Amino acid sequence: MLTLQTVLAFFSVSVLLALAPGPDNVFVLVHAAQHGVRAGLLVVLGLCSGLLFHTAAVALGLAALLATSALAFTVLKTVGALYLLWLAWLSWRAPAGPLEGQADEENAGLSPWQTYGRGVLMNISNPKVAIFFLAFLPQFVDPALGPVQWQIAQLGAVFGLATLLTFGSIAALAGRFGQRLRESAGAQQTLNRLAAVVFAGLGLKLLV
Repeated sequence: MLTLQTVLAFFSVSVLLALAPGPDNVFVLVHAAQHGVRAGLLVVLGLCSGLLFHTAAVALGLAALLATSALAFTVLKTVGALYLLWLAWLSWRAPAGPLEGQADEENAGLSPWQTYGRGVLMNISNPKVAIFFLAFLPQFVDPALGPVQWQIAQLGAVFGLATLLTFGSIAALAGRFGQRLRESAGAQQTLNRLAAVVFAGLGLKLLV
């Protein structure tokens, strides 16, 4: 069982890491600004669900395999990059027009499950998250306190909570700011094109 001091220290570091610019929080910011607060929060829930996968991977040792297998790392990285480039293409081709009466993600042709799924796939297909978990979580584990796998599971839950609160705040702020832009067809088209550039940049960065 983790000590309260360890949990508080880990939570604080996790919040700082969530605030540091990276693919996930940039993805949340852009998606919320483009489609609204609800869409941004659904993406956040998807990203946090993906963290469950990475936590289990570290606990079971799968992340170690990913870290030592160049082929596995390359395949997963390529899948993630292609997914981001596909999102960039969809954003670039998205129609521009004032969004009224319905949730923005519905106007964009996205169901809540599809929006949530974007977050899950975005997180799972990023091999750097798995490598990061493999290097980060064990630093807060003390074998003297009990089973290592159980401690890693607890740390993963704490990290997920920190991510949920931090990314959720980003989504709320970006979604409300983007609401004004989405009321104008011209501004919405600019926002869609900007989102496409950001997604394409993240995809290319992941590839290299």
